[in-house]
Amino acid sequence: MSIAENRAIIERYFYQVWNQGQLEILDEIIDPGYINHSPGIANPEKGANGLKPIVSALRLGFPDLRFEIEDMVIADQKMAIRCTMYGTHLGDLFGIPPTGRSVKVNQFQIEHIKNGKIIEHWRQSDDIGMMRQLGQIE
Repeated sequence: MSIAENRAIIERYFYQVWNQGQLEILDEIIDPGYINHSPGIANPEKGANGLKPIVSALRLGFPDLRFEIEDMVIADQKMAIRCTMYGTHLGDLFGIPPTGRSVKVNQFQIEHIKNGKIIEHWRQSDDIGMMRQLGQIE
């Protein structure tokens, strides 16, 4: 895969899946053996079926969920992405009742791509900052 093709996969991942909730895209861009090394929920299933409930849960909590890609470093099979997540907490978020508060969360991700599919994922997110913004901690 070319760098441009890998970039297009990541843009679909963020803009169509996360921002628009098009979960069926995951079946096209996620390898069946996909491993999420930082899933946010315990023991997700491998592949697209393990990622769909995570996307759905985050979009339930933040119906206006939006990611903006700030930077990408692209290699043949791995990409580092610095992005910002925005959303308004209007629904249940992993057991946290809606607060009506807006969040802005910085994230760094590494995606491993092989044969046109994302096969592994790592994420570091300012979850403490998000909890502060939601009023859950000081």
